Amino acid sequence: MKTVPRDADPATKARAAFERNARSVIACHRCPDLREYIAQVAHEKRRAYRDQTYWGKPVPALGDPMARLLIVGLAPGAHGSNRTGRMFTGDASGRWLFRALHRAGFANQPTWERPDDGLQLTDCMITAALRCAPPGNKPKPHQLATCSVHLAADFALVEPRLRVVVSLGAIGHRAAVKMLESRDWRFAKRPIFGHAAEHVATREGRTLYVICTYHPSQQNTSTKVLTEPMFDAVWTRARELVDATL
Repeated sequence: MKTVPRDADPATKARAAFERNARSVIACHRCPDLREYIAQVAHEKRRAYRDQTYWGKPVPALGDPMARLLIVGLAPGAHGSNRTGRMFTGDASGRWLFRALHRAGFANQPTWERPDDGLQLTDCMITAALRCAPPGNKPKPHQLATCSVHLAADFALVEPRLRVVVSLGAIGHRAAVKMLESRDWRFAKRPIFGHAAEHVATREGRTLYVICTYHPSQQNTSTKVLTEPMFDAVWTRARELVDATL
């Protein structure tokens, strides 16, 4: 393991911490039942992906270690990130998210096709409340609690520069709020989840914005509970808040 010099620049230190966090996530066996489940999914595969090799392990964060925007999602999809090994890729939710991030200037391209396709996030990092795909896409409270150590590590990494948190769905929002409060961020009002709801947290003279959005799940998008204009408005606002802190 390469040692980072004490006098290394902040970006180098952040990249090293990001890679440490990723190794910790990938090696995690805190939830044996989930590890067994994702390995089973990777072995059985979905027919459409039967010729592909599934990742089948916990999924680390994706993006820029120097990010001022942190996105907190729910969990990897069984045949999405659990297949690709990259957060929020490989399924319909990811297609929505990366199109929106590209339009808002946080991603260099609107699509993800394969690990070597050149996708890069700038000033943005994507993490999740749970790192293993849960059965039925329904995480249990004790699984979320156990996995919070990884969310804490990602928050600690970006916290010195963090300005905006976007929570995808109610579970991601609760995880983000709980994590912020555990790190002594305080909300003036109860941060209730609702699409495009915006909350302000403060700590030691700093201000942090938390924006909620409905999750871009296929269920939400196909039923028009979430439309692209609704989704884009969230990222436009996130862009405004990030840029206002330059």
